[in-house]
Amino acid sequence: MVKIKTKDEIVLMRESAQLVSKTLGMLASEIKPGITPLKLDSISEEYIRDHGAIPGFKGLYGFPNTLCTSINQEVVHGIPNDQPLKDGDIISVDCGALKNGFYGDQAYTFMVGEVNEEIKQLIQVTKECLSFGIEQAKAGNRIGDIGFAIQQHAEKYGYGVVRELVGHGIGKKMHESPEVPNFGKRGKGTKLKNGMTLAIEPMINLGTKNVKQMNDGWTIVTADGRPSAHFEHDIAIVNGQPEIMTTFEYIEKVLV
Repeated sequence: MVKIKTKDEIVLMRESAQLVSKTLGMLASEIKPGITPLKLDSISEEYIRDHGAIPGFKGLYGFPNTLCTSINQEVVHGIPNDQPLKDGDIISVDCGALKNGFYGDQAYTFMVGEVNEEIKQLIQVTKECLSFGIEQAKAGNRIGDIGFAIQQHAEKYGYGVVRELVGHGIGKKMHESPEVPNFGKRGKGTKLKNGMTLAIEPMINLGTKNVKQMNDGWTIVTADGRPSAHFEHDIAIVNGQPEIMTTFEYIEKVLV
């Protein structure tokens, strides 16, 4: 069942969302060759707790860490480890926080050092997919309109749109109804209404759309071993329009 949020609840959700955005902004200056995902994880947990919240992922469904750190061919749910990042890597950092009883959830794919043009384009197009999906998150539209916009843009470039993993509603639980696929048909699926809060998160592969799960029970990788990119925002539908509760502003101030 879809949970409609009040204006007051959306205010609280925005606080959680902004904390996640600030955490990723803090990490933006740390992500460079030589840093380990475990170090990023440690400083993120400390930052979230210092700001009166608890890590949203740690312990959720048994996940062991604060961040999901997915590198190169890893799509999502990568477990932070002690292997240093290398020049030319990309890393999707997915972060959640629980504050005031509500979750925030955001992901950003960072480039480590100098990345080749093919992968830069993948990252840019995936980010554009997120924007096109958000534009469709209007009252009166349907979930399929979001997925259609994302899928159409990604496939123009010959990229694979992951089917097995999707966006979701968000609120007092990290994952609420409805599911928000990154593919779909216009006019199909749950009708969007004021007060709905969604995490929209395109996961786009340079090659095949197919993925597989690693033996750790968490990490999802592309079936062909080619890179994947992932971006995510939390949105609320307010006065019929999508209002983005997270922001990339803190990250992009660092990356300029």
